[in-house]
Amino acid sequence: MSGTSRLVIVVGSVREGRFGPVVAAWAAEQAAAHGGFDVAVVDLAEFEIPLSLPAESPKYAGASYPRPAGMATLTARLDAADAFVFVTPEYNHSYPASLKAAIDWHFTQWTAKPVAFVSYGGASGGRHAVLHLENVLSELHAVTIRDRLAFPNYFVTWDAGRPADPEAPVYAKAMFNQLAWWAAALRKARAEAPYPG
Repeated sequence: MSGTSRLVIVVGSVREGRFGPVVAAWAAEQAAAHGGFDVAVVDLAEFEIPLSLPAESPKYAGASYPRPAGMATLTARLDAADAFVFVTPEYNHSYPASLKAAIDWHFTQWTAKPVAFVSYGGASGGRHAVLHLENVLSELHAVTIRDRLAFPNYFVTWDAGRPADPEAPVYAKAMFNQLAWWAAALRKARAEAPYPG
């Protein structure tokens, strides 16, 4: 799609019975309706992502761990993305190990790219998980988006795959407006000069 940014929506939970794919499908629908993105959903449950990393750390600039063959498609999709949305639950005031492993196996895939968040959980709606993710992603030179979506008590506030709050699409549009701006600006900047990371 000409003039659009390549958006990858990452389903962060791999837990049995997870709600993440439902939230991700709705977020993808909102992103498509926005019109500024070529949207793909990446479900971490479909990839081999070991929790243990190799013994030696790579040099940051342009290097990486030797990744398992089962991660090749995931890496390619992250490489191609101009922007990300992380869909995450909150487990014990943080985000899933599966999402941390996917982040840690990659380096330059996040560099100088914007990341937005759609979280869900109990009373906090996953906000603690997002705060932790912001710290991690800033270390990897990603740009986190201020506006985000949080769905408290999702188990009683969603029906038939949609949030009950009629304002949810309005909030989603505001988030995607910011994400689209950053995606275009950072794509142009990366094309003009290598990021000095």
